[in-house]
Amino acid sequence: MYEEWLSARTREAEASVPAQFDLSQCVREEIHLLGGVQSYGTVVAARPQDGVVEVAAENLDAFFGIRAEELVGEHVTRVLADEDWQEVLEATADDDASAVLRIPPGPAGAGDGFDLSAHRRDGLVVLEIEPRPVARTDSRGSVGFYDGVRRALRRLRGATTVEECCEAAVREVRALTGFDRVVAYRFDEVNGPGEVLAESVQDGWEPWLGLWFPATDIPPQARRLYEENWIRVIADVDDATARLHPPLRQSTGRPLDLSGAALRTVSEFHLEYLRNIGVRSSMSVSLLREGGLWGLIACHGGSPAHLTPEVRSACELFGVAFSMQLAAIEERERADVLTSSAERAATVVRHFTSDIETSLLEHADAVLRLVRGDGLLVVREDRVTAIGQDVPDELPEILRRHAALSGPGQLWTSDRLPELLAADALPRTTGSLPAGVLVLPLGDSGDFLAWLRVERPVPRQWAADPARPVLVGPRGERLTPRGSGAVFRSVIRGRSLPWTAGDQAAAQEMWRLLTGLVLRHADELAGLNTELRMTNDDLDSFAHVAAHDLKEPLRGISNAATFTLEDAADRLDPVSVRRLGTVRRLATRMDDLLNSLLLYARTGRAGLSRREVALDDALDAAVEIAGARLAEEHVRLLRPDRLPTVLADPDRLYEVFLNLLVNAAKYAADRDDRTVQVTVEDVVAPDGTAAAPAVVVRDNGIGIPAERQADVFDLFRRLHGPQDHGGGTGVGLAVVRRIVERHGGRVWLDSEPGRGTAFCFTLGEDPAPGGPGWICQPGERSQ
Repeated sequence: MYEEWLSARTREAEASVPAQFDLSQCVREEIHLLGGVQSYGTVVAARPQDGVVEVAAENLDAFFGIRAEELVGEHVTRVLADEDWQEVLEATADDDASAVLRIPPGPAGAGDGFDLSAHRRDGLVVLEIEPRPVARTDSRGSVGFYDGVRRALRRLRGATTVEECCEAAVREVRALTGFDRVVAYRFDEVNGPGEVLAESVQDGWEPWLGLWFPATDIPPQARRLYEENWIRVIADVDDATARLHPPLRQSTGRPLDLSGAALRTVSEFHLEYLRNIGVRSSMSVSLLREGGLWGLIACHGGSPAHLTPEVRSACELFGVAFSMQLAAIEERERADVLTSSAERAATVVRHFTSDIETSLLEHADAVLRLVRGDGLLVVREDRVTAIGQDVPDELPEILRRHAALSGPGQLWTSDRLPELLAADALPRTTGSLPAGVLVLPLGDSGDFLAWLRVERPVPRQWAADPARPVLVGPRGERLTPRGSGAVFRSVIRGRSLPWTAGDQAAAQEMWRLLTGLVLRHADELAGLNTELRMTNDDLDSFAHVAAHDLKEPLRGISNAATFTLEDAADRLDPVSVRRLGTVRRLATRMDDLLNSLLLYARTGRAGLSRREVALDDALDAAVEIAGARLAEEHVRLLRPDRLPTVLADPDRLYEVFLNLLVNAAKYAADRDDRTVQVTVEDVVAPDGTAAAPAVVVRDNGIGIPAERQADVFDLFRRLHGPQDHGGGTGVGLAVVRRIVERHGGRVWLDSEPGRGTAFCFTLGEDPAPGGPGWICQPGERSQ
């Protein structure tokens, strides 16, 4: 692993340091088995089947007046009430579940009791216990907890680019936590270096915006833990670690696994790193994309910071929401790219004949422009043709092996080919290598079409020399200080411009068109669809896991407030009772928001099964559910004798009607003749010039002011209070717009206060080439 992670240049630089500082220890260190916890809290690990404690932190007596040696082997109820232990067992019954609850003060009676966080690991229930301060009025307490999360989600909702997401993230996390510096940091590949994309920093702290940090700053095992745990907090870099007793578990012979523990102690390497950059406390929030680590929100403080479980949960929720918004942005960009790439590829292939090789050569300039290539390489059987760039004799055979491994239509790309060939120990080629290559396999035999790119040197500003991870200082070998004060400027050589999603989409679209033209590999296309379904399944699974993990802390907050009200309401003053009720209500509200956010994300990822559907059938299905709500509000449904058929996904079309009907019931006017009408009419779109058929759902409800009409389709945007007009999270119309746009259509409204609202939508065109329009004539049904 050490050899794979560190480059040869880095290893050579490290070896040149006196006393042979061994940086590989950073890679080999088992940071989840360090045998200690941060001393501002304590840890107890007990067996769930009998409650016997196997491991305890040596600072336990400072909290509960009992030494760790005395507690190990005894029942956990010596430090935890039996009812609390039973609640923990219930809440953590699933291995991936966690619990958060409040427990009374220890024997000393100091503070406001403890926050207890629990999860299961390796057959034990791990209890993390932190003192709960009496005063919780600073920015790192629970005051403003819900408002901060709501503000953060609102800012994210409005972000339309990755840069806007990052800028919103650093502002909101800093406001929520009070750290002095918060940066959004993106990795270049899985184990590559990282770049600071956005920053919010206290006056007097040096700026890091735009700096790159070497890959050695975050070793692979740390990155894996970031993928497992959304959040990592270091309260004080000078903390005296509380060791665990016993150091090794008797049943396993290894230290207690603290991978899931917030109190887990920190590697001395990392603490040294933080001290060198003048940081006293830190927090990292993981940003994931498709289950892998995309980047981090990194927070630094100049003084110790003890974040409560509520604030940690808020930051964790924010990380999940950021990751989902990132996926939504990339999905939208990918959809735009696919559309334009398909058009460009179709333009190129339109002039092709069934002789692929000849066609490629005759239209080489157009093929090159398709992905902005500098050269083209066509390999068919034993024939090799290079256009625009000379290639070494050995290169075609090397790329043939990669093409054969990838399979027909599966792209293989690199923007650093010389580095890749050296890393793979492939034969050294003669002549000049292209810096970048995009290989499109044309069959199972290894035939391929490849686009080539020349080297494009890229200037880069590093926070330290990436080849000098160790420096000698007054205290001996130290990890290199980082920061803008020691900027190291370099030029990245041996790389081409990266292959964008649009480049790859264009190449894959060209493959699809070539397949339809000549190759007719239907089985390969089926394989691609299967892979896409698997990817969507993985994304749905990720969304479910995220929801499950985040809902547990919220449930803990709500339960703690509920139990306190039930057990002690008569002993509390009215203000405290009201505040506890507010905590419980806001936790429930946050749970609803999270469910709505995940529903919205899943709507975007779900595939479409488009076919001819009778609007009457979809409307009937929606009325079965919405009819009761319409009747309750005395809203009468008006519809023609027969609606036409459309080309749509019937399940998604049902959701559109359901949300629009429920919306009409919610916002019915105070009048006797309440109606909602469903028709198909020729309507002129807001930016159109001619009328075209559209489905219209028109009510005579309260209407929407002109200045608010642009907001109604935004996620979590409600024009009224949370409990007004039947309540809700503001996700219904956002789902409607997303479904309609997934069909290639559009949705808009025409409304006037006091006169009602008409929602109009279309559903695009038949995706089949040369297919009919999306809607048939009224009164007809397709046979």
